Amino acid sequence: MAGTNGKQKTARDMILSLGVIALVAGFIYLFIPNDDSPPDLKRVDYRVELLTARRAASYPVAAPEGLPDAWKATSVRFRGDEFDAWHLGFHDPQGEYVAVEQSTQRRPVFLDEATQGGRETGKSETIGGRTWTRWEGGRYDALVLEGTTGSTTVVTGTAPFAQLTEMARALRTE
Repeated sequence: MAGTNGKQKTARDMILSLGVIALVAGFIYLFIPNDDSPPDLKRVDYRVELLTARRAASYPVAAPEGLPDAWKATSVRFRGDEFDAWHLGFHDPQGEYVAVEQSTQRRPVFLDEATQGGRETGKSETIGGRTWTRWEGGRYDALVLEGTTGSTTVVTGTAPFAQLTEMARALRTE
């Protein structure tokens, strides 16, 4: 019977240790500040990349003009070695994501990537005198404009079609 006292003491010590750990974890959780709000995304200046893309691309590169300051540019890149791929990402005033994507890549491959697997709805709308086709997907919705210069333009993102339309209306190629 000498061994049972030692086993009870070990079990009791283990339970006490777990209790102390739980108290310390609770203290840390309650008293150390934690912020669950989304991070504040920094605004990027895309003017230099836009000028570079417009000089290098084989098509007229589009960027918005006249959007309110509440639209925040958050990402930009031009990849001349990858089908002259142009990307310009924004957060709209409601915090939704909107991106302008352009490329000379084969249309089916480019559209699958740009729309995150979206599908054409068969609906279209005229925005700024041009016909845009609506695409819907599980993650992103999109407006697609097939260019006459061998490029495709896509306005895509998590934002509703009203915001995508506002971006498409603001696009200029000058």
